[in-house]
Amino acid sequence: MIKTARLMSLTLSALLVAAMTLVPNIGHAQKTRLAFSGGPDGGTFQYFSNGIATRLSKTIPNVEVSNMASAGSVENVRRVNSGEADFGIAYSGDTYLARTGQLPKDTRKYENVHALAYLYGAPAHLIVLDGSGINAVSDLAGKRVAVGGAGSGAAASAQRYFETLGLWDKMNVEFIGYSKAASALGDKLIDAMWVFAGFPNSSVIQAAASNKIKVLSLYEAGEKGGVFKKYPFYAPVTIPAGTYSGIDYDVKTFQDSALWVAGKHVDSNVIYQVTKDIFTPEGLSYLVKVKSTAKAMSVEGALTGIVTPVHEGAEKLWKEKGLALTPEQTAR
Repeated sequence: MIKTARLMSLTLSALLVAAMTLVPNIGHAQKTRLAFSGGPDGGTFQYFSNGIATRLSKTIPNVEVSNMASAGSVENVRRVNSGEADFGIAYSGDTYLARTGQLPKDTRKYENVHALAYLYGAPAHLIVLDGSGINAVSDLAGKRVAVGGAGSGAAASAQRYFETLGLWDKMNVEFIGYSKAASALGDKLIDAMWVFAGFPNSSVIQAAASNKIKVLSLYEAGEKGGVFKKYPFYAPVTIPAGTYSGIDYDVKTFQDSALWVAGKHVDSNVIYQVTKDIFTPEGLSYLVKVKSTAKAMSVEGALTGIVTPVHEGAEKLWKEKGLALTPEQTAR
């Protein structure tokens, strides 16, 4: 009897060990914690990063994504490249220049940053007060111009544009974010504010709600000054009349593409899962509720504006969806 009981006890113990070996994570599943570097308060980047992070944390089992405030595109590229952040939002132009060692005063190559998908087009806005006497880009010489936070994609795009036109060193540049710039414009602490974001932008709406503003057209001056030959990732775009209060005319400007990017270090299976979730009808509908700019997102247009390598996890998804990737998008 004693031997039989001992045998049964040993057998039961062996079965329990086997069961634990076969299913080691029951009740002890480890969460994959990921950081998403977004943008400044009031900016479109922050709406997207917070929205994507919130949805993924709810819908992907054992994945938790936290949103991080950021100065914007260039800082996000650096954070993602170093592994400080796992996801970010960055302009296609900044991503391209960073990977090829062409950022201003920075020849390092940020080659660990890979694209996942196109989010929206980010047009340049230049806002001044009506009656300020600023009617053309050339009138900005000697004026106080807010260009976005230091290290942001907005500031980098402003520098590329105005430097090519020979105006950068002639302006009094202020590195402040969109919301603060809108308030400063109304208080006449600055003469103009530069916004590089999808429209309608909340900070431009803020400026227009309290003041009579003008939005200047930027494309013609840029074309004459050679901006688009030097930076071919920019494309012409029109902000339609009526987009902002009091602006009853079309504004012809230019845009870059805002991309969802990830670090090379992020597991391909995780990338596949999160990208697939966001680009379901439910995921896209959710983001449109977060920010109407997300209407520009689609499976068909997921590779729009991407001129740098796509993460292999996202590449797998887009190939399954029937999209063809260019050599630049598959080079790793």
